[in-house]
Amino acid sequence: MNTVDTNTTNEQAVHLTPAAVEAVKEIIAKKNIGNAALRLGVEGGGCSGMTYQLKFDTEVGPHDDSYEFDELRVLVDKKSAVYLAGITLDFSKALVGGGFKFINPNAKQSCGCGESFST
Repeated sequence: MNTVDTNTTNEQAVHLTPAAVEAVKEIIAKKNIGNAALRLGVEGGGCSGMTYQLKFDTEVGPHDDSYEFDELRVLVDKKSAVYLAGITLDFSKALVGGGFKFINPNAKQSCGCGESFST
């Protein structure tokens, strides 16, 4: 007999570190797009099969999940949410290897640059 988990707790499926929130807010300020949200997603491609997407958006679609971190809104479409459940977005200012880092518990394999993964 197959069972289906119907537990629909509203846990944060996406996490941003304080460093990532600060970096995103700095980019929004520099680009002068004050009301924009960070859109986090995935699409097919990259050397491991799926590529992470970071962009800014001012519209929330009917198929978007919305999260808030220190007054920063983060949007994830339902299709991407399947691959990003539990992900943490971090940011490092290191001269070598710095930038946004994706810590994805669903990734079975990631490429060396950290921008693509497979499940």
